[in-house]
Amino acid sequence: MFDLPSVELDEMIQAEKKQVALEYHSEAWADGISDGIESDILAETAITTALLELVRLHGEDQVVEMIDDLRQRVRFGEFRADRTVQ
Repeated sequence: MFDLPSVELDEMIQAEKKQVALEYHSEAWADGISDGIESDILAETAITTALLELVRLHGEDQVVEMIDDLRQRVRFGEFRADRTVQ
């Protein structure tokens, strides 16, 4: 057995949790689409739910900073469906 530095282990655990969370969201999204809910409604409610939780956990000022960061990432094309990673 080998020992990983605790920071590296924590990063691996976080990455795995994010992957599982993405799978949960994808499944819920597919269920919503299957039930006839439009994707823009699913998207808006997902963002609203996320913002409510983030504000509860971190406060409004920190969430506004997150949103500013997301705005820049959108402007740089990070979320475009046709984006290619080089």
